[in-house]
Amino acid sequence: MNVMLDKSRIKFLIVLTLVIGFLGCSENGKNYKESVEVSAVDINDHYEAVGNNKQTALQSDIGDNEIPQHLKIIKSAKARYKVENVKLATRTIKKIAGRYNAYISDLRYTNDLYKKENRFTIKIPQQHFHAMMDSIGYIVDFVEYENITTKDVTEEYVDIQTRLKTKLEVKSRYEIILRKNAKTIEDILATEEKLRIIQEEIESAQGRLKYLSNKVSYSTIQIDLYEMVAYTEEPESYSKTFLSKSKEGLSFGWTAIEGFVIGLFYVWPLVILGVVVFFLARKRLSKRRIA
Repeated sequence: MNVMLDKSRIKFLIVLTLVIGFLGCSENGKNYKESVEVSAVDINDHYEAVGNNKQTALQSDIGDNEIPQHLKIIKSAKARYKVENVKLATRTIKKIAGRYNAYISDLRYTNDLYKKENRFTIKIPQQHFHAMMDSIGYIVDFVEYENITTKDVTEEYVDIQTRLKTKLEVKSRYEIILRKNAKTIEDILATEEKLRIIQEEIESAQGRLKYLSNKVSYSTIQIDLYEMVAYTEEPESYSKTFLSKSKEGLSFGWTAIEGFVIGLFYVWPLVILGVVVFFLARKRLSKRRIA
């Protein structure tokens, strides 16, 4: 009997141990899952932080690439494009230029046995320079080359401004001298001569500033558009049509009449003399017949 009880106790203890162990494993599994979830949240937070840092850095790089407002930069471009239809592409570019407040400064069209080509220059506000170049790129078939150049004239611009300010101050002092201190004719003439020289220098500086300002404000884009055409051999001779021959005949006839009438004006004395001689000779012949 005691042996049976001991076996029952042993089984009970074994079952109790297994249950406790199972429950312990369940708790450990929960803790493991919770730790994994917490770690996942930490990783996500760290990833978002890194992403925000990259975005901030990208925005910073973009900001650094922009031209500061105080700089005076002259932009220009030369580009050559192949298109399907030169005239249609030219009209499209003109419309795009109009939307950006740009204008065509010159245009030259050529047509030979191999290709049609149109070269023109666009003057465009600097803030629309790159937008215009991108817009043109969408309507062409092939880009042969694009050359964009920039020239920094900030130093020259600031130097001219400084010199101009100094010259204006000097001019003001000379004007005071002319009004108050110049007494004799020699002093007045000498002061006026100084004022004339300084005024010429001021106008020259102002003209240069205006030129640089216009160059900075409006960029230049020179564009060559070309269209390949099927080669046709030039004929050795051309046959004229009936209409062209008729026009030439009418023109020649009128020229002949005009020449004859003008010739009469040049030899009018001889014409009059010939008429007089003709009538005299006719009169004598009439008298002889009567006799």
